[in-house]
Amino acid sequence: MLKTNPQATKFHIKHETHRKTLLKFVALALILVAYFLFMSWKYDASTGFTVTLLTWSFFVLCTPVADGGFILAFPIRLLFGIKMSITQIVLWLVALGINIFMLVSKPVAYDFTFLTKLLKHILTVPYPYWSILILSAVGTLLSIYFGDEMMDVTSHKDRSIHHRHKLKYRSVLVAGLGVLTVVSYYYLLNSLNIELPK
Repeated sequence: MLKTNPQATKFHIKHETHRKTLLKFVALALILVAYFLFMSWKYDASTGFTVTLLTWSFFVLCTPVADGGFILAFPIRLLFGIKMSITQIVLWLVALGINIFMLVSKPVAYDFTFLTKLLKHILTVPYPYWSILILSAVGTLLSIYFGDEMMDVTSHKDRSIHHRHKLKYRSVLVAGLGVLTVVSYYYLLNSLNIELPK
């Protein structure tokens, strides 16, 4: 059973880090809803939902930042105090399960957008494209771990100065590794001749 941390659920809208996190969450949620509405208008509600779900899974599985998983990880952290890194691992497995199901039952669903076509290509060609999945998973976990650390540091003001400095150094290390992963990710995309739409 997952243990929750009651201290982690303390959210202060006046705190700059928490406010930025909330704004990021709202922006991502609005983009997801707008994308679903656009796809539903362009095709139909069922196709719109499927394409939106697959696009969400692309951002969970194939990008080295936690934008896709953050949409659920952030509110779960606030409501239940469960670390976003734990939620992200669960969401990664859910996104993988969705894609296995769709590849087996309805592979034509990937043919509607550039991102879903790219997702299908990455998932169905293990070498060398699964290296994108591995780098993305590492980058995502590092970025979400960094987010957890920032929320912990700002919500535990009663901790000792030594402990706060230790968390700060660890956060800087994680952020540095995250940047390195993102740079490696884009270098890999370049070397594989994958061009992102502009």
